[in-house]
Amino acid sequence: MQLTPNNNDFNAEFQIEEFANKTYKVNFEENYIAGEINDLDAIKQAVYKILYTERFNYLIYSWDYGVEFENLIGKDYEFIVGDLQRRIEEALLQDDRIKKIENLNIKKDKKDSISVSFIVVSKYGNVEMEVEVNV
Repeated sequence: MQLTPNNNDFNAEFQIEEFANKTYKVNFEENYIAGEINDLDAIKQAVYKILYTERFNYLIYSWDYGVEFENLIGKDYEFIVGDLQRRIEEALLQDDRIKKIENLNIKKDKKDSISVSFIVVSKYGNVEMEVEVNV
C-alpha cells in the first residue's frame, strides 16, 4: 500500500504553541522541592541551574544544556575574561525565554576564582545574576 499526500495538506497552517512556564520550585539550600513557580521566578531558577551544571558532564542533559567553566581552570586570566561572556551567553541563550545578557561585569575575587555579574533579559522581565567561576 502506498500513501500519497493530499496537496491540500501542504498548505495547512501551523500554530506555534508555547508550553506553560510552570515548573517545580527547588530549594537549593535545603535540597528539596516544594511547590511550583512560573514566569520570572522560573527564569531565575533555570539560569541558576544552567550556570551550576557543567556542560557534557551529565548524561541526563542534552549537550546543549549547561555551561563550560571547568576547562578554564589554569588558563591565563586574560583568556578567561575574554571568553566568559561568550560561554555564559551560549549557555543561557539555549533557553528561548531568555533574550540577551547585559551589563556583564567580571571581578577577580581571589587567586582561584572570578565573580561574574550580569543582567538576564527575558520575556518575563530582567533578573540580576552572579556566578563564581573557579579558575
